[in-house]
Amino acid sequence: MARKFHRKDRLSALSEINVTPLIDLAFALLIIFMITTPLLEQTIDVNLPLESASPQQDRDTNFQTVTIDGDGLYFWGDERVSTAQLRDRLALTAQDRDPPVLSIRADAQLPYQRVITLMDMIKQNNLSRISLDTRVD
Repeated sequence: MARKFHRKDRLSALSEINVTPLIDLAFALLIIFMITTPLLEQTIDVNLPLESASPQQDRDTNFQTVTIDGDGLYFWGDERVSTAQLRDRLALTAQDRDPPVLSIRADAQLPYQRVITLMDMIKQNNLSRISLDTRVD
């Protein structure tokens, strides 16, 4: 059946909606968000260890990032802290009714003992929700 492009009654409403421009817009927005999302994450530059698969995370969970950079310096979020300040912040976090998941980011070249020392500080405050950040290649 051939489609007719002329209508007998020009004053009647169109019964078909052209969705092609909407699909084009959706794909353009998707590409824009895919490009800009990695740029929005402003974090400390750390060479994370490799992982074989991407973990599934619950997006409703509150996360607090603790970072150890290549020089062995501690960061609470984006703020550089000393070991004593880190212990104080962990103690304060442990007093929360619903403490956040502590996301540990450590440089891959750090001695393993540095990460274990940080995990010991976390365990001393009875914080058990820990996430170890890695990169996937």
